[in-house]
Formats: sequence, C-alpha cells, structure tokens
Amino acid sequence: MSSSNYDSACLPDLLPLYYRRLFPFSQYYRWLNYGGVQKNYFQNREFSFTLKDDIYVRYQSFSTQTELEKEMQKMNPYKIDIGAIYSHRPNQHNTVKSGTFQALEKELVFDIDMTDYDDVRSCCSAADICCKCWTLMTIAIHILDRALREDFGFQHLLWVYSGRRGVHCWVCDEAARKLSVAARSAVAEYLSLVKGGEETLKKVVLTDPIHPFIRESLAVVERYFPRYALQEQDILGRKESVDKVLALMPEDVRKELQQDFQNEKKPENRWKLVKEQANRKQGTAKRGQYFEKEIMLQYCYPRLDVNVSKGVNHLLKSPFSVHPKTGRISVPMDLKELETFDPFAVPTISQICEELDRPRTEEEKSEDTKEKENEKDAAERRKIRDYKRTSLAKYVKYFDQFLEKMARSWKGELLKKSDLQKDF
Repeated sequence: MSSSNYDSACLPDLLPLYYRRLFPFSQYYRWLNYGGVQKNYFQNREFSFTLKDDIYVRYQSFSTQTELEKEMQKMNPYKIDIGAIYSHRPNQHNTVKSGTFQALEKELVFDIDMTDYDDVRSCCSAADICCKCWTLMTIAIHILDRALREDFGFQHLLWVYSGRRGVHCWVCDEAARKLSVAARSAVAEYLSLVKGGEETLKKVVLTDPIHPFIRESLAVVERYFPRYALQEQDILGRKESVDKVLALMPEDVRKELQQDFQNEKKPENRWKLVKEQANRKQGTAKRGQYFEKEIMLQYCYPRLDVNVSKGVNHLLKSPFSVHPKTGRISVPMDLKELETFDPFAVPTISQICEELDRPRTEEEKSEDTKEKENEKDAAERRKIRDYKRTSLAKYVKYFDQFLEKMARSWKGELLKKSDLQKDF
C-alpha cells in the first residue's frame, strides 16, 4: 500500500500497530505531566476518544503513562482530544457532588482552520487546501507567534499541524495554563481583527492611531501579499474578484479606480493605483483612511475560532492523533522550517507503518541482540528505535526540543519550591 494512497478502510488494521510501536508515549506523558511540579496534574486531565463509527467517549483519565498506553492500545482511538485539568479525576466525575467538578486549568489554545478563509481564497474551498492557500497558515503562525511571545511574554508555544486543513497552537507556560475564561477571552479578542460573518462585507476596520500590534501584523502581511494575493489568488485579475476588492473602498475611490482599471490590466500595477488612491485620501481626510491596509488584512490576517481559545474546558485535537480522513499524523511544527513546511509531505499512518516493515539494518540487528541481554528497558528502547526508522522521527525530535526548553523552566520551579520549603 503506497503512502500517498491512504485508504481509510485500513485504519482499523493500522491503528493497533501505530499505538503499539510508534506513538511517542514517553514524550507525550512528559509534556502533560509538566515535570510533576503540580500534584495530580496528569491524573486530573481529561482525554476524550473518538472510536470507530463515531463513538465518542469523554472524561477519560489515567494515573500513569502505563495506564494511558494500555487504554489507548486497547481502544485504538480514531481521534484523541485533550481537555482541561479538573478539580477531581475526570473518570470519577459521576461520583463527585454536583457542582464541585470544575475545569481548573488548561493550555491557552488557538485553532486556525482554512475553511474560515473561504471568502478570500479562490484556489480551494471547504476542506480542500493547496500550497497556494497554505501561505495563509504561514502568515497566521508568524503573526500569532510573534504577538504571543513579544506582546504577552509567553515562551513555550507548541505549533501543531492538524492533519488536514489547519494548525493549532498550545501555549504551555504556567501563566497561560492558569488564565481565567475572562483573561483568555481578552487575549483572543486582542488577536482578532477580522470580524463579522458571511453577511458582513467589510470585515476589518482600522482607526487612528493604528495599534503597534496591527502595524507589526501588517509588516508580516506585506511580505506575502504581492505573491499570495496578487499573483496566486489573482484578486485584481478576474472581474468578479476585482469587484469584491473595490466594494471594500469608499465610493468615490471605487469609481475612479473602475475607470483606471480599464486601461491597466496587470494586477501589480492595479494594486499600485489602489495604494496611490489611499495615500491621496490619507493626505486630505480628517480621519484615518486605511482602506488598502484593511484590504490586505481582510485577505491575509489570521482568522481565529475565538470560542476554542476562550473556554477552559474546550477540547482540542491532540498532537500525534491521526486524521481519519487523510491518514496524516497531527505533527508538531518546527518554526525554523516554517517557510518550507509542506502539509502534503506530512507522513500518513500507512506510510510510517509501511516504513516499519522495511528490512532491518545490520546496526539494528546488533542492537536487538544487546537488548535481549538487558530486557529491563528493552520495550521502551525498541519503541524509540521503531519510530526513528520512520518519517515520524523528525517530528518527534521537534517535540523533544520543545520539551527540553520547557523542562528547564520546570527545574527552576522545583528549585524555587524546595528553597521555599527550606526557609520554613
């Protein structure tokens, strides 16, 4: 079975192999245990599993990594979602007095889905994506990553490809995990510029003075706009798209440009004319006239699903979950390689299971012999070597690098705690 020809009918056969030999349980546990800084942090975390035929099981929780492994290998979920850390163990929520079972903490999360851009992309629609519109995800990551780090001071951001048509961000700093619903809403609102549903024509409105965060975001959009919007999406080429752009401008400007566009057909030159009109308006208007900036942001600025970010108890798809429709693994992304990230090159479950079947090298055979002599940690080591033989290896490595940085901050917390205890 070729990796590119993933067949969802084979998923029930592939998942047991994936969870038994390839899923990176030790890193996964290390992440969600957060260094054991807080007691019962992992034990009180909610997991939910979607099983075959869309059977949905909520409020799963586990005491140890081994228990999580056993349960996942038994249930072989089609999809894994991660929820909040609760006041009690989620699998015992029915035994707790009503009203006392509360979601206390969770990573601050962001979900960006390509379907939310359907009104501004002409290459694809609905669940389809291509390398042209994927640029929107690249822009979104640049803008949000900068803002979360520089404007809010967060450090531990895990960016994950969803496996199909979007990206997720997990902000894992302790301060982010402890944010209230009101604070999460405030962060999400700060980062939201594109407002209004399908019936709203003009979705971005800028006012004087332009906020520094918007200026920073515009600097990112300006880098990609000519190639993405003018060339690839051809927003000033076809009459239908030109009319959509003109509709976002003041009426007098629109009329003038309609005239000018009759003599100028090149999208790049048409955009120059738009910018000239904007500069002229800005020179004469009392209030800010930023329609060219508003157009760029409407076409390129990240579109967040704000509700996902606001709720502490909102579930989000887990890293290393398999997308049942595409077969692709939901993998961590390395921002150093963001410009070259190709969603179509992300491995599918069929591809990595196939890679496991390749004949072992001499080096691997000699490793096996050594392991037989020392059975104690052999199973764990064998699993590490198993994923290292597949295309999943580099994504687990990104995850490891992320965890290493985070572990340094846990050590700091644990030292602080032990120092405080000594003071008494």
